[in-house]
Amino acid sequence: MRVEDWVLTRAERGNAATDLPPWSDDNLVSVHVHGAAYFDRLVNVVEAMASGDLLLFTDWRGDPDQLLRPDGPTVAELLSAAARRGVQVKGLVWRSHLDTLVRTARENRNLAENLDHDGGQVRLDQRVRYFGSHHQKFGVARHPERPERDVAFAGGIDLCHSRRDDADHTGDPQPISMSGVYGNRPPWHDVQLELRGPVVAALEHTFRERWDDPAPLRAGNPVAMLRDRLAGRPVRPGPLPPRTPIPGPRGPHQVQLMRTYPAKVRPYPFAPSGERSIARGYVKAIRRARRLIYLEDQYMWSTEVADLFAAALRENPALHLVVVVPRHPDVDGGLALPPNQIGRQRALDVCRRVDPSRVHVYDLENHAGTPVYVHAKVCVVDDVWASVGSDNFNRRSWSHDSELSCAVLDPTPDPRPPHDPGGLGDCARVFARDLRLTLMREHLDRAPGDDGDLLDPADAVHALTTAAAALDAWHDGGRRGTRPPGRLRRHDPRRLSAFTRAWATAPYLLIYDPDGRPRRLRRQRKW
Repeated sequence: MRVEDWVLTRAERGNAATDLPPWSDDNLVSVHVHGAAYFDRLVNVVEAMASGDLLLFTDWRGDPDQLLRPDGPTVAELLSAAARRGVQVKGLVWRSHLDTLVRTARENRNLAENLDHDGGQVRLDQRVRYFGSHHQKFGVARHPERPERDVAFAGGIDLCHSRRDDADHTGDPQPISMSGVYGNRPPWHDVQLELRGPVVAALEHTFRERWDDPAPLRAGNPVAMLRDRLAGRPVRPGPLPPRTPIPGPRGPHQVQLMRTYPAKVRPYPFAPSGERSIARGYVKAIRRARRLIYLEDQYMWSTEVADLFAAALRENPALHLVVVVPRHPDVDGGLALPPNQIGRQRALDVCRRVDPSRVHVYDLENHAGTPVYVHAKVCVVDDVWASVGSDNFNRRSWSHDSELSCAVLDPTPDPRPPHDPGGLGDCARVFARDLRLTLMREHLDRAPGDDGDLLDPADAVHALTTAAAALDAWHDGGRRGTRPPGRLRRHDPRRLSAFTRAWATAPYLLIYDPDGRPRRLRRQRKW
């Protein structure tokens, strides 16, 4: 397997302004499925940090009162205690829009005020495209005196309410407000990576690029400008401590950081025309797919994204596409719901028109029958290439917001047959296959190791299809008798009427799924 066959080269990233390495070798990557597992590990890491250590984090939303364990600490308690011990805590969280539009603005402001009071520096960052957001969710812990402890986390999990769920999917006791179909404690499915090795320095570099952007933090937001001036908040973040050496080798994994930054009027100095390496990375990997693309995604929107999967399905008659999505959007109401529904309907139609028998779309429910909100952003291609990140499969994540995803290649071939499902000589790899099997076993209610019939892509598709059909039949039959094992349901939402599609298309394209590419690339339909 050649790394260059699967990940972007420096030139293919399409952003000459950054000196981020094309990829990092010799890393050790592990997976935390669900917020409860990630939060527990995060507490262990941060509580072990000492004076002089450096903790960097970015977030879309941070709730200061979110409990990271059942008995605490909260997010604010954990980070404030670290700052009081002398840990240099630096955070960048999205400033968000007005409080009247989303609650994220108030929560992020409260988190910043809590930490600033205790010696940390958390900055509210509005250096985004109009109607855009900073959606990256990663953290970096550096230990100048103990570099063997350097570690980073990256993925889709925010430090906020509703994320602390586990494999039972009973929901976080501190929920956010969502569509009523998810109940009072919405069940939540998510994934985060833990990374050690040289990639930690690459993630720190990504943080420093954003921190050092000379544009004002509240660029383009006069309300925020007035509020900050009255509160005495700084216009720019201020200096960071000097860089420490790149961590040494920790394991076998090769990791590429893929990112999205939009093209905007006041350009990022590290991405003057934006960066779309997430989109480009997916394009390169999916073009090599031959047998199975496995996705978990919050949205699965946009015909431009769906066109990529449709092309792969047309060119490879043995290829199957498995997609796990939420059963319902997180919002409700006659005006908000249809624009959320239309994007997925259009995207899935594009894929199904190629061959509906090879497109398998599921949603999840817990054992009580409550839908599980799928917030994970995972892609596994032929058990070789795997990615986990903050980006969703839609145009917004690929061009308009700031996003970060980690593509992982494992040099270690998996000894279990089939040894080379894609048939390109790359061989199945341990990390990618284990990630896919871990997720499938949970969705099928399987014990660890009970996955012999999931190794071959065709067998895996059959197992998923059979389990979902059995659970659907149990529900259709009035839920009589023993509930079949598994949590998968065939995703078959109600079709929108022609009238609803007509009025919902414009807000979907302009507000929910905007395009942040330069005009030239929009016209060419390229990334």
